[in-house]
Amino acid sequence: MARKADHVAAVQPDLHNRGWLPRYGTAPGTGPDRRRTRQPDRLRIRQAEGVSSSLFIKICGLKTERDVDTAVEAGADAVGFVFSASPRRIDAATAARLCARVPENVLTVGVFRDEPLRDVRSLATDSGIRAVQLHGPEDRSYYDDLATGGWTLIRAAAFGEPAPRHGDMGEDVLLLDAPVPGSGVAWDWSRKPLAGPEEKWLLAGGLTPDNVRAAVDATSPWGVDVSSGVERSRGVKDPALITAFVGAARNRP
Repeated sequence: MARKADHVAAVQPDLHNRGWLPRYGTAPGTGPDRRRTRQPDRLRIRQAEGVSSSLFIKICGLKTERDVDTAVEAGADAVGFVFSASPRRIDAATAARLCARVPENVLTVGVFRDEPLRDVRSLATDSGIRAVQLHGPEDRSYYDDLATGGWTLIRAAAFGEPAPRHGDMGEDVLLLDAPVPGSGVAWDWSRKPLAGPEEKWLLAGGLTPDNVRAAVDATSPWGVDVSSGVERSRGVKDPALITAFVGAARNRP
């Protein structure tokens, strides 16, 4: 049974608030150009005090109903479904079934790597995801085309020199990963890549419940993204680790 969406409060936009993402639109993939219609929409209202209370948290590589339910109940702001070659890969039908369980104030993200544009559009539409995350050499025209479909766009890039900049491809959010994405190996957080949470960027790469708090304190990201760091074996999520990760990221006991 699909979960009832949590209430989302309407508040005025604050570009320095980590809880903001563009409105996805009523029918991603078919609606009008989001660049003309999108408005700030807070995905989740945090009641806890402190900077960490508004940290955006994405749990990626989910494959089962239990995975999704655990992430949502733990307080994740986004859940990710992988459509590229990976032990975490699922098909559009499975993603559609899982998306139906997700409250409206939790972002559903499809992850793609080096896929033809038409395939990304087709999978995104069929699955009902609300955001597209791209890992690859896609150019600006590729992003511009997807922007007309109403999806929130996340650009994944490996941290290096020079550091990627948020917005270079017109993306809504930049995800900074380790030099070898998906390796589960953390990069040098002392090399602070961006100014802080006013830049919409997600920290990824080697994060676990044990180190995420230190990583957040060192880099001041807008949000964090985890996959292998909450798995008991490759491609198999551990509910206890998911819950522990969200709690640690938000500095909850």
